[in-house]
Amino acid sequence: MQGWRKSLAAVSALVALGVLAFAATLASAHTTAKSAGTLNIMGFGTGDDVAETRAAIATKAVGATVNRPSGSFDDQQFLAAVASGNAPDVVYLDRQKVGTYAAKGAFQPLTNCIKSQKINLKQYRIPALNEVTYKGKVYGIPEFYDVRTILVDNNVLDQAGVKLSGLDTSNWPRLLTTAKKLAKVQNGKVTRIGFDPKIPEFFPLWAKANGVDILSKDGLQPHLNDPRAIAALQYAVSLVNAQGGWDKFKAFRDTWDFFGSNNEIAADQVGAFPMEQWYYNVLAGSSPKVKITALQFRNKKRQPINYETGSAWAIPKGSKNPTAACTWMKAMTSTSTWLATAKNRAQIRKSKNQPYTGLSTGNAVADQAIYKQTYTSINPFFDQAVKKVLDVQRFSFNIPASPASAEFQKAWMDAANRVLAGQQTAKAALNQAQKEATRAINAARK
Repeated sequence: MQGWRKSLAAVSALVALGVLAFAATLASAHTTAKSAGTLNIMGFGTGDDVAETRAAIATKAVGATVNRPSGSFDDQQFLAAVASGNAPDVVYLDRQKVGTYAAKGAFQPLTNCIKSQKINLKQYRIPALNEVTYKGKVYGIPEFYDVRTILVDNNVLDQAGVKLSGLDTSNWPRLLTTAKKLAKVQNGKVTRIGFDPKIPEFFPLWAKANGVDILSKDGLQPHLNDPRAIAALQYAVSLVNAQGGWDKFKAFRDTWDFFGSNNEIAADQVGAFPMEQWYYNVLAGSSPKVKITALQFRNKKRQPINYETGSAWAIPKGSKNPTAACTWMKAMTSTSTWLATAKNRAQIRKSKNQPYTGLSTGNAVADQAIYKQTYTSINPFFDQAVKKVLDVQRFSFNIPASPASAEFQKAWMDAANRVLAGQQTAKAALNQAQKEATRAINAARK
């Protein structure tokens, strides 16, 4: 799950009106040229206050009728629209897909857009820009920026008599021992997970921790069957097997009230797990009294690392209103828009007597302003977590843009799932994944 695509609650009519009024007073801050006509968007329907505040500002900036059908980005629908000559003007999608569509010629390079609108690329985080850069050209404008830290339930550690040092991901033998101490597995039934490695989703993080990038910087050479990647998958699966095995482990995890007040932290159902930063916001709203600690994920050399992902805006080939699309992208991701949105969210949370944990964007300049001007103390536990998230951002790595990004991701996800299910060894599964990914990339390059 990715927090920037999960609307946790519908925006009330009163809030929506407030958002529009608030945005109207700020739109004049954008000096970009307005474009008449209609701007057709795919992948960005209605959302929460963060989405709606920015959309209102961007709509005012483009000076066009904005068409935002509900629903997230759909690959087949998009390709069909491009093939039929009815491409949307701008799309909102996962950054890891940008390289694939750039290679297919389905996205326009943004060279002219960036120049004409004077978009300052230096404000965006380098790993996020790398994800949307293919063969030296930028094809997308980064939006949100996911940061992964280890979320710890202090109560579980206290109950088991375990110290935070036992969760150091640079020491795999000790981490395995700690996971067993924290877990509760009785008569084959899992009632508490000690440490959840979050695979298959976080396999790139475990591989990086063991010293290997699973894809070359140019996005053309998979390293999925590198011995270090194989060892990383073997280890991550061993954590699951030591806590009841995949079927029982997953069955128990699926019972968690993830977004509710009786979530796995409040109910002491897990000791620790790596997680994106948006979940701290969920916990602050649903169970603000939980006692938590955020830890950096460390590699074997004890260096902090962060596997970053996020969303982006791109202009398809055949866009009938590329000027408005470019204005929209700039307005949606500018420092002034993000800051206005953060202030609005802080006010909304305050009016509801709910904690506010800030925003994490692909705009580094905006993030500095957001936390300096809008963040206020919640309690020592959440304050520490927010501070850790900010610190980890600078240790980020990304999976490079590839002409077969979707196929590459599917190859390693499927491989990890086969190992979890006991169908293959890590070596056999990743050897197969390496062949599948290589074949897909080579085919996409032709």
